[in-house]
Amino acid sequence: MRIRLRDSVIPGLTTAVFLLLAAMLSAQAPLYPCSAGRGRKTQPERDLAGGQHRGLGSAGPRGREGARRIARAAFAVPPGLSVVEGDEIPYLPAAAAKKRQNQANWTTLDPESKCYLPGVPRATYLPYPFQIVQSPQNILMSYEYAGAVRVVNLGAPTKAPGDSWMGWSNGRWEGDTLVIDVTSMLDNTWFDRAGNFHSDALHVWSATRRAARTRSLTKRRSRSEGVLASVKISMPLYRRVEKDARLLEFKCVEFAEELMYGALRKKSSN
Repeated sequence: MRIRLRDSVIPGLTTAVFLLLAAMLSAQAPLYPCSAGRGRKTQPERDLAGGQHRGLGSAGPRGREGARRIARAAFAVPPGLSVVEGDEIPYLPAAAAKKRQNQANWTTLDPESKCYLPGVPRATYLPYPFQIVQSPQNILMSYEYAGAVRVVNLGAPTKAPGDSWMGWSNGRWEGDTLVIDVTSMLDNTWFDRAGNFHSDALHVWSATRRAARTRSLTKRRSRSEGVLASVKISMPLYRRVEKDARLLEFKCVEFAEELMYGALRKKSSN
């Protein structure tokens, strides 16, 4: 039996803070060009936030996803470029049919439509910012979408007490690159709105380094036993540096109530 836990915030994380919004997967949202600075030197090693600087990254427009099924152009899902290396996700034959079924019924089956926690790696490239707080022992990642959080342990690797929506993250620094190993994730999450999915054996490795004051580069490799072989994705993460940049709340539960519980509504006798 698997124990399902929600991630919790570890108090006492201090020092550098910054906000990012990553590029999106194909069928997730569009990619837009963004200024990456003018050849500024990379900040000191082991610092993704750049000291005490604050910023908010952006890769495209944002909107209320609860209204995405309305037949108006303002709420349509724009096209996007794939960040999958090779452009194909190598599903095993038995899993390919389920992927197609998911895609055909994504408006009701997609966990995002139900305001579930997004999981990893999807939390990184959803069209919402996330905030990173660094300390020597841990890194806290807080996401605007659904109040999701995860803590990256930088000490000796530890094992998860049970599977959870955001998984269990152990990290380490390799020079100026942050390497994170994520395991113990539930199989309830998807990779994107195109129906790409995984099993509870999903294993994600990521490597992120600062490329400039306003840009970081991240590469991720995922493997899910019984569903797909190894798949690699890479994308830039952009910072925005306006002085009022901050992480806001996006409470999506109210937008999912009709989908989740509408069938339970008492029918009128009239």
